[in-house]
Amino acid sequence: MHYLYQDTNLNGRLLLFEKPADLKRAFFKDRNERLLTIAWNTGDDQLVNIDGVSYPFPRHTVLPLMVNQSFAFNHPERLIAWQFNREFYCIVDHDKEVSCVGFLFYGSSGALFVKLDETEQRRFAALFQVFADEFSTRDNIQGEMLRMLLKRLIIKVTRLGKEQSLAADLPEVQLDLVRQFNLLVEHHYRHKHRVADYADLLHRSPKTLTNLFAVYNQKSPLQVIHDRVMLEAKRLLLYTDKNNKEIAHDLGFEEVAHFGRFFKSNAGLPPGEFKHTVRPAVVEKPADA
Repeated sequence: MHYLYQDTNLNGRLLLFEKPADLKRAFFKDRNERLLTIAWNTGDDQLVNIDGVSYPFPRHTVLPLMVNQSFAFNHPERLIAWQFNREFYCIVDHDKEVSCVGFLFYGSSGALFVKLDETEQRRFAALFQVFADEFSTRDNIQGEMLRMLLKRLIIKVTRLGKEQSLAADLPEVQLDLVRQFNLLVEHHYRHKHRVADYADLLHRSPKTLTNLFAVYNQKSPLQVIHDRVMLEAKRLLLYTDKNNKEIAHDLGFEEVAHFGRFFKSNAGLPPGEFKHTVRPAVVEKPADA
């Protein structure tokens, strides 16, 4: 079963899925469908394939997924999932309301799995039911009511994610700086590859950022930048027919040889070998757990 709300004036879309027969996206094929996703695995443990990598998706865990991620679930029928576009609710423009940008979405830590205990399971089930009821209520404030419920969902997942994955002594002002850095990397990784570039944008020193990230997630800011560039390089190799020269240009490398050395240093093998080794093994749907 699925529900759809669409604002024809603004082209805003909100979708709610309950036990869908399928739920997947191949970004480079479906790039016009720029939907953020929040998926809740309500059934037994399963696997989710994100950008060619399979991850365990435990029972009663919530997973946020970006608009530019390719993903597939091996048991979508166990899911409840919400999808929305920026025209319905822009998390960047409304970050002061939900504080999720650069953490829940556009974060630097990779896939974020948020566990729900029994109390939170009941709360999420109740929230799902309110969503379902509101989808059936057709009036002139339906869109605003659904946006209010979506904000509540995002805030709940963000709070739980912070409790489960962040250092307890990380002040909010420092977390905000980390989130700003992550968002800037998402916007500029194709052309800015140095920590100093982002430090200038944030009016901080590179050393300040390095010390902060050591507390945040033990990944250096330079590694965050490199990881984002590598993620896009792998996507382009796996899901497009672009050659190394085209990919190097897309990612801001002046010389294809420089890109090749960078890729091999981070992936352990050159881009051509990666493409021929990994691409045939990438399937749209992961194998059964």
